[in-house]
Amino acid sequence: MTDLKIEGMTCGHCTAAVTKALEKVAGVSSAQVDLATGQAHVEGHAELAALVAAVQDEGYQAAPLAS
Repeated sequence: MTDLKIEGMTCGHCTAAVTKALEKVAGVSSAQVDLATGQAHVEGHAELAALVAAVQDEGYQAAPLAS
């Protein structure tokens, strides 16, 4: 499980694009993105760098969520 802070999302389309991008990463079993909090919760065993890269490829910024 990985939680990410996502920056740059402004609408439902943004949320859908980030969700799709995360779900395409190898090792991801599911991804849930919340526009209101700007966070993504990713289940599976994907590498952090691959998750961040997938989000950045869609035009948004991602970083591990500080605990």
